[in-house]
Amino acid sequence: MGFFEALSRLFFDVGILSWDVLLTLSNLVRRNRRIRHVTPQGQPGYGGCWPEYRPPGETDSRCSCPALNALANHGIISRSGRDISFVEVGNHIRATYNFSPTFCSFVPHFAARMLKKSYSKDTFDLKELDLHNGIEHDASLLRLDTAFQPDQSIKHVPFIEELLAAATSKDEAGNDLITTKDLSRMLGKRRAIARAVNKDFSLSFFHKIFGSTNAATLVTVFGGRVDHLHSFLLHERLPEGWESHIRQPYGMTLTTLNKTILKVELGVHEQDWAEAAREAVERRTVPT
Repeated sequence: MGFFEALSRLFFDVGILSWDVLLTLSNLVRRNRRIRHVTPQGQPGYGGCWPEYRPPGETDSRCSCPALNALANHGIISRSGRDISFVEVGNHIRATYNFSPTFCSFVPHFAARMLKKSYSKDTFDLKELDLHNGIEHDASLLRLDTAFQPDQSIKHVPFIEELLAAATSKDEAGNDLITTKDLSRMLGKRRAIARAVNKDFSLSFFHKIFGSTNAATLVTVFGGRVDHLHSFLLHERLPEGWESHIRQPYGMTLTTLNKTILKVELGVHEQDWAEAAREAVERRTVPT
């Protein structure tokens, strides 16, 4: 990376973070979006009416991110999962999940950098995002490590079922809810067992935070609702009538999301799963 490119990135990152703080403060004084009007009028999913769901075909490109796969399965982005614009995907993440403009600019820019592509000119296939230890990482809540399953678009159903069964709370209507403590507990288990059985295991601090970020979206975007997460995680489908639980007028900012991310990450205790890790090694099997 050249000096001027590095300087340009620094200015971009500082600008995004400064803008993000302003949006966070604006969210505090502006009225929340009305229920049933979180998705903007004129956008796919307005009023909870999502475009037709179609599972991916054999030649379609998918990745380890259920949020992006769901966009493709509903035709909100290319159903093939190919030739997607970085700019376009950011716009659709904002409209569908109500993340802030800063989040929806920063994340696609990061992906473009990772793939050594131009944010404004190039396109990507979803599968390209699964560059190991780029965004995709070991000890996922939803998928086996790359050492055991190179195709990270393939979900590991036992992991997802165990995650959903770990929910310990309920809302006023009696719906099962998964909490940040539940997510921390399951992340601790995944990390401890993956570290024990995967000889190629790696998980940097950055990827720990990224894993907690993915987990945090389950409670911020979906409110932890297990019935909605069942559809989203197992089928990568947006439930009919669903809309994002994020109602802030400028969406979920990086600053606000970081509070939940840290809450999840600080609650992870791998040592609590030492016995489960030893048993997994003794069985010498892929983690279940």
